[in-house]
Amino acid sequence: MRIFAISDLHLPGADKKAMDIFGPHWANHFERIREDWLARVTPEDTVLIPGDISWAMTLTEARQDLDALLALPGRKVLLRGNHDFWWDSISRVREYLLPGNAALQNDAIVCGDTVICGTRGWNCPGRNDFTAHDEHIYQREAVRLRLSLDTARRKMPGVTPRVMLHYPPFNEKKQPSLFTALFWEYGVRQVIYGHIHGRSPTPYEGWLDGVHYRLVSCDHLNFQLLEWPEVDAAGQAYPFE
Repeated sequence: MRIFAISDLHLPGADKKAMDIFGPHWANHFERIREDWLARVTPEDTVLIPGDISWAMTLTEARQDLDALLALPGRKVLLRGNHDFWWDSISRVREYLLPGNAALQNDAIVCGDTVICGTRGWNCPGRNDFTAHDEHIYQREAVRLRLSLDTARRKMPGVTPRVMLHYPPFNEKKQPSLFTALFWEYGVRQVIYGHIHGRSPTPYEGWLDGVHYRLVSCDHLNFQLLEWPEVDAAGQAYPFE
């Protein structure tokens, strides 16, 4: 069983919003993702999708997009992004997903010999535009990440959890945050996140204070899934330990 990741699919929703308005490289982007997915993912694999899945405003409007994902091979683990307005109730989202798939919120998902934790995250302090409203959501998301990590400890004691977020867990200066403090407290070594696109400043990728970070927004990955842990040309897993 292998684990793949890709985020920020921005599927069209009921209004059929086209993504190529953000640049010609977005033309037919889901067809390219789907082609890569079908070539590499088996029914035994898991695909993590950390947010911004559909432009839809309601779950009813998102169903066509969700159905397109559910029709692809592998187990899907979904996380809410800041544009997933259709995700208004975790129970309704979970009810819609076919058996074997999961929506991650305040809990943890066992994937083979590892366990996946996560939350949406939010803007971190240190930004010039950080507000009191941001602080409220930031604090709440840190609580949700702790709940997820605690669940992982109960489900798989002694196993190092992996974390998926939608937002990067630090500001543009890569300063510590409540999220990074939790990574250190719980011994997290691998984190993926999305949210960042195109000309936006790309947050850190690689090792930082003992944690390995990867940005998995689909345009950053050239619309191909990331296998996580990454493997080299010889098929050897990246040495995270």
